[in-house]
Amino acid sequence: MAAANPPTHLRRTADDFLSIIRQQQVGKLKIYLGPCAGVGKTYHMLVEGNRLRRQGIDVVIGYVEPHDRPETAAQIGDLEIIPPLVAQYHGITLREMDVDAVLRRKPTVVLVDELAHTNAPQSRNRKRYEDVQELLQAGINVITTVNIQHLESLYNIVEESTGVRVKERVPDEIVAQADQIVNIDLPAEDLQERLQAGKIYPKERIETALANFFTTKNLTRLREMTLSETANILDRKERESTEQETNAANIGGLGQVMVAISSSGPDPGRMLRKTARLAAQLNAQWYAVYVRTPSESAINIDAAVQRRVADTLETAQKMGGLVISLKHENVAEALVTFGQISSESSRLGGVAITEHTLGHRAESQRALDELIDKHSRDSAFLIAETMAWRGDKEQAFAWLERAYERHDSQFFNLKSEPRFASLLGDPRYHALLRKLNLPE
Repeated sequence: MAAANPPTHLRRTADDFLSIIRQQQVGKLKIYLGPCAGVGKTYHMLVEGNRLRRQGIDVVIGYVEPHDRPETAAQIGDLEIIPPLVAQYHGITLREMDVDAVLRRKPTVVLVDELAHTNAPQSRNRKRYEDVQELLQAGINVITTVNIQHLESLYNIVEESTGVRVKERVPDEIVAQADQIVNIDLPAEDLQERLQAGKIYPKERIETALANFFTTKNLTRLREMTLSETANILDRKERESTEQETNAANIGGLGQVMVAISSSGPDPGRMLRKTARLAAQLNAQWYAVYVRTPSESAINIDAAVQRRVADTLETAQKMGGLVISLKHENVAEALVTFGQISSESSRLGGVAITEHTLGHRAESQRALDELIDKHSRDSAFLIAETMAWRGDKEQAFAWLERAYERHDSQFFNLKSEPRFASLLGDPRYHALLRKLNLPE
């Protein structure tokens, strides 16, 4: 790969991203997505960073892992590097991105390699994608890299296709929310040739990699997944854009998806991944609903079962689902009732939020008034969310207090819901997190 004169399509995508970051205040995310190591994600990210820098954009490297690949290391060039944090763990020296240093430096664009990476235990965030989310909320634009096998919803599919259990995973919604996605692809034969030439792994790992992960079958399947996921994400974005422009009142018209969580289900993770993928294909909101019957009260089930349920609901939340916990004697009746209530309230909240976004204040207010009139007792959290998105902080906090007092089943989504971004700097927001025993 030559260092000079990047291909036309890369110059175009760099120019496209440049136009995006000049039009906004909140940080934007661009992802170089590939089927596996060695296709050139980091290389192309650095090429774009240098191009943006030559155009006068303030670009820094937050973290890059060149993997001892000379052609990749050469692309670092004159880019400023934020010195990494150095940590010791079981006698091993680890280097992590210094999030605080990046926030203090506050560049226009930061390059962050390996989105799925798990940080050292001493780090402020457990996962690198959480670091990236923090940078985006601070108004810093991020360009990053990730391989397809790290998407949470593909865990079972990747294991069945390649025999590999991927430990480091990224919630699908992180990738789906990216403002730009670039698929970096190479034929299986070219990848194997690069591997044999020592351009991907050290010599001692080549034979093992060729015999296991880097087989033609595995690489072809991973390439297919990458192309399919990229196409699906871009298709959903196109549909969302068209819906917002032509018929905001039909928000949620593609339906909603619900999965019921059991304390004794055989493989809840697989069920969550299937639900998340179905919802993504339908461009629909999805819910993970757990009905706690009297037989499953805290005094009737042991701590291990309680932890299993809590872990399942946390996984659902990370995958983009809304977590609902209900108390009822009859599971089926509770699920039917929830479905009837959530359909109308979600539609009204969606209309109020979308109309406000489009500048239709009167239409937004009518939908909000109807939501409050019909669902003030069962949708306090949704009303608070709508108020926060409309910029009415006082009303948002008032309705959040009501949601807390009424044990609103959606309240535990407070920290993960991006529409509450306007409240993040307010002490009342952190007080609510403490009430819920959620990390601040």
